[in-house]
Amino acid sequence: MSEERRKRQQAGEKDSSKTKKVILYIAITALFSGAYLAGRYYKNHKYDSFARCLATRNARMYGLYWCPHCADQKREFGSSFRYVPYIECASENDPHELTPACKAVGVKLFPSWQFGADPPKEGVLTLQELSQKTGCNLP
Repeated sequence: MSEERRKRQQAGEKDSSKTKKVILYIAITALFSGAYLAGRYYKNHKYDSFARCLATRNARMYGLYWCPHCADQKREFGSSFRYVPYIECASENDPHELTPACKAVGVKLFPSWQFGADPPKEGVLTLQELSQKTGCNLP
């Protein structure tokens, strides 16, 4: 009887050891997944407050959906660009025709930034330049 009991006990220890390894593996995977997702969220939303501040300081970006330099400027903000005051200048009927709003401001090159009532500043601006122009703090 003691021989059978010993075999059952050893089999139970092996099962217990496997269970502990599986639980440890799941815990480590969950930890790394959580860290990855947290980092990704922070990276994607890093400039939210900065972009919102641009709106409060009356900064506006004029651009064209097909313009590669405008895409570069948008990429600098990542997903935070949705908070940047953006005016699309491509006409719905003709993508190379400017909208009346963009003509009225006098925008000719893209992207262009306007700060308050100042004339538009043409070209891609770094986030540091935008920060200096508006007084908005970068994260």
